[in-house]
Amino acid sequence: MKKIIALTLSLITASAAVSGCGSSGSEEAAEKYGSDTLKVFNWGEYIGEDVISNFEKEYGVTVISELFDSNEMMYTKLQAGDKYDVLVPSDYMIERLMNEEMLLPLDKSLIPNLDNLTEDVIGLDFDPDQTYSVPYFFGTVGIVYNKNNVPSELLEEQGWEILKNTDYKGSVYIYDSERDAFMAALKALGYSMNTEDEDEIEEAYNWLLELNNTMEPTYITDEVIDAMAGGVKDLAVVYSGDAAYILAENEDMGYFTPNEGTNVWCDAMVIPSNSENPLLAHEFINYILTYEASYDNSYTVGYTSTNDEVRADLSSEDGEFYGNEAYTPRSGYELDEVFHDNQVLREKLSSLWIKVKSTES
Repeated sequence: MKKIIALTLSLITASAAVSGCGSSGSEEAAEKYGSDTLKVFNWGEYIGEDVISNFEKEYGVTVISELFDSNEMMYTKLQAGDKYDVLVPSDYMIERLMNEEMLLPLDKSLIPNLDNLTEDVIGLDFDPDQTYSVPYFFGTVGIVYNKNNVPSELLEEQGWEILKNTDYKGSVYIYDSERDAFMAALKALGYSMNTEDEDEIEEAYNWLLELNNTMEPTYITDEVIDAMAGGVKDLAVVYSGDAAYILAENEDMGYFTPNEGTNVWCDAMVIPSNSENPLLAHEFINYILTYEASYDNSYTVGYTSTNDEVRADLSSEDGEFYGNEAYTPRSGYELDEVFHDNQVLREKLSSLWIKVKSTES
């Protein structure tokens, strides 16, 4: 789902513990945790510059980081038997892993920094009690727009329908994701983005078909970040974390979350059931929730911190994201939803999405 800048597939980096964490530190860590090595599977470009190295130094361990570019790729690796200690999947995939008993329940006594979480990520319905997951980043999907060419009052009036406004023909980016595209269509029509109603799905398909045939949209993924930062087009469907970066780079860009509702997403840390070092995994999750690590993460990546104090500081008058409406996503809005795991629906939308993009205007 939605990661900043180009992702690197299957890139593995291993950093040796240094600076006072030599053999004695490693031996102490191995004695305390059962191992001095932690394997983390995360999205590319999704962690602060010093988070891993600082964790290694503080705890006398080595972290092996492997990167994925989609929840489905991560799932396939797990299915193939690959072992990791910490994963950072998205909400609907966490739900799937929970249902398939592929995650360990968390020992919350080992994660006292849960108290640092902002209330906006507590109680999300894919894991409302944080039984298996600890939120890492969260946000929404919205529209980045050129404030010089798209009046804010028009966005308020038209919402998702502005993506079909022919005044902007040829100047629209649509994120190339069937779930996000159908989310926009379903919300524009007043339906739930988790609907299984065949008629509603058909209406959404026709909505997207009309958009494709009248607007000459460009379907794009992470390239949208640099393109909109450069002011290439007037409208783009974008994840709020990427939008925060775009707005920071180009003051002519704004971020709008349609009143019809949108996707509220959350990527969270979990421990797979085949973890070889669950104790150190808990230590790492607890560390990520510290002010220092959370600040480094959010400042570097641009996505909204789940640490309440960090989010407040970064969005304050002296913060990096002051006045950046994309950095502080909407919360508690009744028409916003979290995606749920539904493989049948996902396959159906994928098939229809291919048909939308293959239809010539």
